[in-house]
Amino acid sequence: MRAVIQRVTRAQVSVEGEVVGAIDRPGLMVLLGVKRGDGTEQVATVARKIAELRLFEGEASVEDVGAPVLVVSQFTLYGDTRKGRRPSWLHAAPGAEAEPLVDAVVADLRGRGIEVATGRFGAMMQVELVNDGPFTVIVEA
Repeated sequence: MRAVIQRVTRAQVSVEGEVVGAIDRPGLMVLLGVKRGDGTEQVATVARKIAELRLFEGEASVEDVGAPVLVVSQFTLYGDTRKGRRPSWLHAAPGAEAEPLVDAVVADLRGRGIEVATGRFGAMMQVELVNDGPFTVIVEA
């Protein structure tokens, strides 16, 4: 599992012109990719990192400051571009395998009392954000 985590002042995701998920105050934007074979161990690790990484002022975490998180599934994080001109999606988990794991990360975060907004799995989405810093980290599990 791979998460690209960006500290943002605000972020939203729209599908066909309708906002389906948004955070309107400082928090984290998380682009989440699932690879074939990922499971509960990767879910737990990524959710813990999102919740506990000290990415805010004063070395505070999302849990410490009560910051919201916007999670957007993104299979393209596992695009392999080493050969040719067309990315290979061989390592990305198929939707039926990936969707429950993305949902599990969201459920874990919500279980910690974190406010979580989401995109719409499998939809063509438009993502808007204001990166704060800019500040971006990648978590691999």
